[in-house]
Amino acid sequence: MKITQIDVYQVQYKLLDQKYAWSRGKEVSSFLSTIIKISSDEGLKGFAEVCPLGSSYMEAYAGGVPSGIREIGFLLIGQNPCQLNAINSIMDNVLAGHTYIKAPIDIACWDILGQMSGVPVCTLLGGRHMDSFPLYRAISQGTHEEMADSVVLYRSEGYRCFQLKVGGDPEEDIKRIQSVLEVIKPRDILVADANTGWTTHKAIRIVNALVGKDLYIEQPCHSLEECLVVREHTLLPMVLDEVIKDVGSFLDAFRQRAMDVVNLKISRLGGLTKAKQLRDLCESLGIAMTLEDSWGGDITTAAITHLVGSTRPEFYFTSTDFNSYIDLHVAEDAPKRKNGQLEVPKSPGLGIHVEEKMLGDPILTIK
Repeated sequence: MKITQIDVYQVQYKLLDQKYAWSRGKEVSSFLSTIIKISSDEGLKGFAEVCPLGSSYMEAYAGGVPSGIREIGFLLIGQNPCQLNAINSIMDNVLAGHTYIKAPIDIACWDILGQMSGVPVCTLLGGRHMDSFPLYRAISQGTHEEMADSVVLYRSEGYRCFQLKVGGDPEEDIKRIQSVLEVIKPRDILVADANTGWTTHKAIRIVNALVGKDLYIEQPCHSLEECLVVREHTLLPMVLDEVIKDVGSFLDAFRQRAMDVVNLKISRLGGLTKAKQLRDLCESLGIAMTLEDSWGGDITTAAITHLVGSTRPEFYFTSTDFNSYIDLHVAEDAPKRKNGQLEVPKSPGLGIHVEEKMLGDPILTIK
C-alpha cells in the first residue's frame, strides 16, 4: 500500500458557550482546526485533525499547519501508511519539533491501518480495555459564582469530574475553588487547573489555603522546577500538563517525584504513535493519566476514545469530549457524550465516517 495524495482542509469551530477563558487573561471564542485526508492506492482514506487552543496556549499555530504539512508531505507520497515508525522517522528527519504538524499525519495513518486490518484503532494500540469511560468538563474561568453555577449545570448532564480554570488572583482563585467544593457531591473529582498561571509564592498561598480539601492541583507554574517548589508545600495530589512534552520530560519529572497524574495531549506528543509509547511507559511506572488533546471536534474526539479505550482502567484518570463544546460536526457517527461518558467506536480504523462535503475544498493538495 502507498500514499497517493494528502488533502488539507481547515474549518472554523465556534464555542457553544461563547467563550473559553483560562489563566493570565487568555480566552478564545472560536478555533481554526486543520483536517487532513490521506488517500492510498488501495482506495483507503484516513482522516485526522489538529486544533490548537488559539496560538498562545502551547507551541502550536493553526495557521502554520498547512505550511508544515507542505514541508514534509511530498516525502510521504509513495510511502506505506501502515509503516508507522517509518512514517514518523521521515517526519522527524525532515522537520525538527513541530509535533502538532506531525500528529494528524500519524493519526490518519493509524486510521488507514485499522481499516486495512479490519479492527478498531484501540485494538492496534494494545487492545480494548474499556468500552466506555467517564469524562471531565472544563469550567471556563469567571467569577466564583459563575463557575459554581456551571458545575451544577454540567453535573446535571452527567459529568462527575470538573477541571476548574484558575491561575489568576490568589484570593479570587481560592473563592472559585471553595465555591465549587460547596456544590460538588461525594465521589466527584475536582481539578484546579492553573495552566502555568501562578508564580510559586501565589501558588503556595493557594494550596495552603486548601489544606484538608479534596482536590487535585494541575500545572500550577510555568516550569517543572517551580512546580516542584509548590509540591514541597502541599499534600494535595498534583497533575502535570504543559511541561510533559515527550518521554524525556516525563522521565525527568518522574525521577523527581513531581506528579501523581500526567496529562498527555496527542498533538503535543506528535500523534498516537508517540502517545502510545508514553502511555505504555506511564502504565509500567504506575502513573495515572489524563488522555486528551489541545482541542478539536469529531475526529479528535474519536482519536482520543481509542487511546483511552486501549488504556488499563486503573491508570485512567480522565478525558473530555471536545465535540460537545462546539457548533460544527463533520462526522455524525462520531462518539457523543451520554450521561457523562463516551463510548469507544467498534468499527475499523477510527470508526467514523467523515462527511467530506462539510470540509469544503482543500486548501492544499499534495500528490
